Amino acid sequence: MASPSINSEEINWDEIGFGIIPTDTMCLMKCSTEEADTFSEATLVPYGNLHLLPSAGILNHGQGVIEGLKAYRTKDGHILLFRPEENGTRLKIGAERMCMPSPSVEQFVDAVKQTVLANKRWVPPVGKGSLYIRPLLMGTGSVLGIAPAPECTLLIYVTPVKTYHTGPLNLVIKDKLYRAICGSGGTGGVKSVVNYSPAYKALKEARAEGFSDILYLDAATGKFIEELSSCNIFLVKGKAISTPTAGGNILPGITRKSIIEIAIDLGYKVTERAVAVDELMEADEVFCTGTAVGVNPVASITHNNIRAEYKTGAEAVSQKLLQTLVGIQTGHIQDTRGWTLQIE
Repeated sequence: MASPSINSEEINWDEIGFGIIPTDTMCLMKCSTEEADTFSEATLVPYGNLHLLPSAGILNHGQGVIEGLKAYRTKDGHILLFRPEENGTRLKIGAERMCMPSPSVEQFVDAVKQTVLANKRWVPPVGKGSLYIRPLLMGTGSVLGIAPAPECTLLIYVTPVKTYHTGPLNLVIKDKLYRAICGSGGTGGVKSVVNYSPAYKALKEARAEGFSDILYLDAATGKFIEELSSCNIFLVKGKAISTPTAGGNILPGITRKSIIEIAIDLGYKVTERAVAVDELMEADEVFCTGTAVGVNPVASITHNNIRAEYKTGAEAVSQKLLQTLVGIQTGHIQDTRGWTLQIE
């Protein structure tokens, strides 16, 4: 972690990783359920500690949802956001599931823009990383019983990052270890804050064994793949690409959605469906997608002490998809879909 007193001019952009570098400014918006669920105007304040009551809903019951998106520097110095309206829409879906009001998509995008512009000196130069944007909608009102908090706050902060992983992944599948209940009754399909900390123990054990992450199976049968701790998964067989159907217990990733469209444009047949473990072990190539990871190749997957290895490198499908995605995000490739939003 960088020192809180560091200046952006002092950063060696080649040495940043995926972690917190304190920046200048964060954004706050508040809403009381007694005031017709209307959010206040975005307020920019210095990055720092929050004042929360001990009885805040987020602290006692985990009432909160997060988002993640990035801002990119182009070669001519402009700053681009990538599909921020998709994050605003997903935040609303997650907020409804967690019984919280949410800002409109327009309010959300405007708050993100304000936060990025206030921290524009922290957007890395082209090719040196991106500015990770973390919106957090949380119950900040006082509540003791099992009930939604009477006040909610949207917090947005930013930090410069590289991608989450630095190379191809080596995954492990562990039976009887599940990240979400089967079906649509749980929170696996939204970015609830309570989805992530239960995975810490399993992830810690997997990394101690030399693996990068865990690939989870469905809780109902243990026969079908779902996703990793924080990203979606795809498999390639010939010219066919498959990925588990999102929604319910699998997060509908925005990078996932974008890669599906890019792959179709590149001539691949993409199918969203239930994917069996046995089929995965016979794939030509496997890769993961997410805001933090981008498009990350998988080198191997171990299941029941059997290790399957997959194609990686410059000629891999994942690399072609990554190059196209990053090209659009950074303005090197013309954005014909309206995915990027120039804010400076």
